[in-house]
Amino acid sequence: MNDFISKGGPLMWLLLAASVAAVAVFIERLSYLRRVTVDVGDLLRGISNLIRRGSYAEAQIICQSTPGPVARVVCAAILRHDLPRTNLKEIVQEAGQLEVPRLESNLAMLAVIAQISPLIGLLGTVTGMIKAFVTVSSHGGYVTAGALSNGIYQSLLTTAGGLCVAVPAYVAYSFLSARVNALLHDMERAGIEIVNLLIDHRVDTDIIPFGQVVDFRKKK
Repeated sequence: MNDFISKGGPLMWLLLAASVAAVAVFIERLSYLRRVTVDVGDLLRGISNLIRRGSYAEAQIICQSTPGPVARVVCAAILRHDLPRTNLKEIVQEAGQLEVPRLESNLAMLAVIAQISPLIGLLGTVTGMIKAFVTVSSHGGYVTAGALSNGIYQSLLTTAGGLCVAVPAYVAYSFLSARVNALLHDMERAGIEIVNLLIDHRVDTDIIPFGQVVDFRKKK
């Protein structure tokens, strides 16, 4: 490993640093996304039972004790459960927008590493070929294959190094982006269902019980 890096030139150290950064970002993002992922169905079923009983405080406690953006979006709606549907939708949308930067944190760095690593390898290819031609010109056009191979070997190493960093980084970025999109879908689903649940419960509580007499006449 050290032999490849030393023969590949200084750009190999840059590629090595990029690969370490990519691995660190992938591990951190993967552990975070696993930690904040919850079963939306189970969460909503537990909360719906409390809302039907009018236990909004208990529903808020469950949301606050559940990690992740889905629970925070649901909690934002429950905190203002008495507002009209339009306002509840706006609250859910704003809460979801606040969670997006947290979910996409450091993904841009992974995408940049995947994009620039082949360019760094290409730069190493160019510098290696320049080194080879400098060797030829310094010997007046008469040079052995061993002397010429150093520059070519360096160019091939940096090209391979750039691709070895870029391909896994791009795969990791695509995988994490898919996980983020799944969480965004869960947030959207939870927001729609909690708004409907709150409005439906409000309508149910406004229904007049059978047998109750209501006088709609104006009092004089």
